[in-house]
Amino acid sequence: MESGVNRKGKKTNPTPAKKKQPSRKKSAIAKNQNLSKEKKTAKPNSRKSLLSTITTKNSRLKRNSATKKNIAAKTVNIARKTANARAVKPKQPLLLAIYTVAIIVGISTILGTTISVANSFTAPFPQQEAIATKEKSENSPNQSRLQQLLNIASLGQEIAPLKLKIEELAQEYPTLEPEVFLVDLDTKGFVSIRGKQEIASASTIKLPVLVAFFQDLDRGKIRLDEQLTMTKELMAGGSGDMQYQKPGTKFSALETATKMIIISDNTATNMLIDRLGGMEVLNRRFVTMGLANTKLRNPLPDLTGTNTSSPEDLGSLLIKIDRGELVSLRSRDRLLHIMGNVEKDTLLPQGLESGALIAHKTGDIKSVLGDVGTIDMPNGKRYIASMLIKRPDNAPEAKEFIQKASGIAYQYFKNPQTQSLKIEEE
Repeated sequence: MESGVNRKGKKTNPTPAKKKQPSRKKSAIAKNQNLSKEKKTAKPNSRKSLLSTITTKNSRLKRNSATKKNIAAKTVNIARKTANARAVKPKQPLLLAIYTVAIIVGISTILGTTISVANSFTAPFPQQEAIATKEKSENSPNQSRLQQLLNIASLGQEIAPLKLKIEELAQEYPTLEPEVFLVDLDTKGFVSIRGKQEIASASTIKLPVLVAFFQDLDRGKIRLDEQLTMTKELMAGGSGDMQYQKPGTKFSALETATKMIIISDNTATNMLIDRLGGMEVLNRRFVTMGLANTKLRNPLPDLTGTNTSSPEDLGSLLIKIDRGELVSLRSRDRLLHIMGNVEKDTLLPQGLESGALIAHKTGDIKSVLGDVGTIDMPNGKRYIASMLIKRPDNAPEAKEFIQKASGIAYQYFKNPQTQSLKIEEE
């Protein structure tokens, strides 16, 4: 510390001694030395850290490359498997097809051998086949006769008073050969005047054709809305209006069957006969219906009368329909509805009184006039009338006979006791 005297002669406080400060050069050099030391100490540390980061990165890269290689290998394997699968897939159906064909061929071979061996024991010689066919054709009439006997057995007693009345009427028409079959559906009493005798059927044969049609409908072999094509070969003259349409015109099966009955359309009949399998097929079916004398021999109109039936055949057919036989109840109702709308009402309907209902089918050619139907009376009585009258060419007397015979039958069934008493008194 130094003390001094200022200019005024006063003492001054001592001032502390100043420390010697290093020069700027020396401080800079010291800083540089410290930095160099830090660098020297830092360099080894940074190298170590760099090496460690490099090694870790390398290891990661190696791992990534390894995983990439594994993924690539897996991808290749998957691709190979997919290619192999694609290559194998088409082969599997082919192999299955080959195995299936081989199995079928093997089974067919075994079956063929078995059948051939069996046929060697059972197959008839040509002569035996001819004999079998002949026996079948010979048995057909026997079957028909048996059916006739069964039909008669199912009936009751013959109604003698009514039969006498019809026979007396027949005597008034010596030029006619009437065949008559009447059946009381309640008592099964009947009248048969030459009722079994075969006669030209005219269009009454359309009735069994209609029954066959509804049988096939019940069996699912035909539909009501099925379209039938009218070909030129099936077109026919005479009754009906379908003949005036162009060949190739289509009609539903129901319309065709309806026209066959209501307006007795011959073309419609031929179309149905063809659709049901032809005349021979239908003839065999007529036998199974119990019809002994009903046969188709020519397409309609058959003006020469080669197609045949009998009053008992047609009457028995209506009895079975009434019982619910041959066709289903639904088909029976539709069948009778069609027959109830027949336009020609100049024969059996003329002998009925008001309130009576009739479902019938007529037939008219030069040599034969006929009508067959089921009559429902207002008193609840029901009966079958089947009449086929052989006549000289278009003789009008046949029409008169059917009308009068129809009236006689109606009056008897209206009050059978009164009628029988009147006959006994006479």
